[in-house]
Amino acid sequence: MKKIILSSICCIASFFVFAQKEKGYAYVATYKNIAIAEMQRTGVPASITLAQGILESQYGESDLCKKSNNHFGIKCKTEWTGEKVYHDDDLKQECFRVYPNAEASFKDHSDFLKNRPYYTSLFNLSPTDVEGWCFGLKKAGYATEKNYPQMLLKIINDYNLNQYTLIALQQQNNKTNTEVVNNNQSNNSIPANVTANRPQEELVTVTNNNTSINTTNPTTTTTYPNGVFTINHTKVVYAKAGTSLLLIANQYDLDLNKIFAYNDMQEISVLETDNLIFLEKKMKKGATDFHVVAANETLHDIAQKEGVQLESILQFNNFQKNIQLNAGEKIYLRNFTPANSKTVQPTKVSK
Repeated sequence: MKKIILSSICCIASFFVFAQKEKGYAYVATYKNIAIAEMQRTGVPASITLAQGILESQYGESDLCKKSNNHFGIKCKTEWTGEKVYHDDDLKQECFRVYPNAEASFKDHSDFLKNRPYYTSLFNLSPTDVEGWCFGLKKAGYATEKNYPQMLLKIINDYNLNQYTLIALQQQNNKTNTEVVNNNQSNNSIPANVTANRPQEELVTVTNNNTSINTTNPTTTTTYPNGVFTINHTKVVYAKAGTSLLLIANQYDLDLNKIFAYNDMQEISVLETDNLIFLEKKMKKGATDFHVVAANETLHDIAQKEGVQLESILQFNNFQKNIQLNAGEKIYLRNFTPANSKTVQPTKVSK
């Protein structure tokens, strides 16, 4: 009998946890776009906004939220001139703000943090520094609960809320990216082994009518298309510095570890420089026989530009990974280095 009772209690507890989780996911799905927009407007991280909203509004089901659209438990304060409502909180019948809709509550929450001197230091933190923000809110007096930071952090982790901060950052990067593909500029070219996805999703080879395309010319400046295109029959995107690799993985439904493997990369969270990021395994052979090294190019740079596996390049050229390349040197992409090759000899980098 005790085992049956214990089993029943466990089932009820599991159901309760599942139900709470579902409420959280529903809340995030409903308000994530508002949180992203508010982050872009004011700098308040979307992850923090959503976590506070979930916690303060009890998944949107508190009386204050239902009756007053107050998702963040913001009290009236002296400057509030809008509609008011009274609820018991730290004290009995405290004054709380009333909003016409949820969006107005989210906007006021962002302005509340942005414009009050107590929270100024938070905006010196990285928006992805969730611990700094959570503990900073507590220190600034946003809430009286002793474990308020830990509660926020748990919600952020449970619902992977930091992804919405990364999405907001990525969207901002896209807005400020003014680079466009212009096939008529004489100083730019798209390599012949690059294929762009047009709006009709049709793959076409891109050429420059006014420029002689020479993929072995180290002085050629390359402009890549926006969105997914192909290099050497392999899908790839061009990502700007500051782009989250987790965001790319999520956007294209890939495991993050595959992104690292496809691109011969170490495990990092954010790109430090502009990079080609392959979405599938690169080819073992290149589209051309060889690549002429440009100044300061590395083997990894060449592997990415040509869409060839780094291991294949090492084998074809009998190189070690610590080789330092010389400008003008031929790097073979399809076959082993010819015995009579007159390439400039690379230099081994001392460890």
